[in-house]
Amino acid sequence: MPLPPSFSWRCSRTARAGAGKTILAGVAASQLFNALTSYIVSTSGNAQQARDVMFWLLGSFGGVRWPEFQLALTVVVIGFVICMYFAKALDAFAFGDDAAASLGISVNAVRIILFGVTALLTATIVSMVGSIGFVGLVVPHAARFIVGQSHMRLLPTCLVTGAIFMVLADIMSRIILPQQVLPIGVVTALVGVPFFSIILYRSQRNS
Repeated sequence: MPLPPSFSWRCSRTARAGAGKTILAGVAASQLFNALTSYIVSTSGNAQQARDVMFWLLGSFGGVRWPEFQLALTVVVIGFVICMYFAKALDAFAFGDDAAASLGISVNAVRIILFGVTALLTATIVSMVGSIGFVGLVVPHAARFIVGQSHMRLLPTCLVTGAIFMVLADIMSRIILPQQVLPIGVVTALVGVPFFSIILYRSQRNS
């Protein structure tokens, strides 16, 4: 069950917080909807259907065909163009809502548009390949090390780096165990958890 972005947005707005509170609100909401998803899966259908659904929830490219790929490509291109259009606004958001508003940016309108684009991109991709964790955490941080903070460079780098990362994860999921394909989410978790731990350690040390 994809996480409704409005849920975490309202939580973060209520808390009057920045990126940290938004992430915490997203994690809390994600756990809630994951629990609801697990309940629906465990109480509906037979054991084989439940197994297939759980495998899909961890991510797999095995069921994607050309029509689905063409739809995903169209949505990604449109979403990418919209995000690039608001790249300078995203740079301004890094200094806070007040700073962005002082530059003439309509903070609420831009935020709603970007949340809507994010929801559309996420829903389209998840409906085809399932939920693959840690991609949104690993790729942007890795891209920042390469090109810096400017979103005009960061967004294209994330697009290319994310595609490469997912291809490598798909390859690894097929060769780790002989004659068996692992869900891609397992592979990304093996990479993402150590990466997340390093980020937390560096943040704690810098603070």
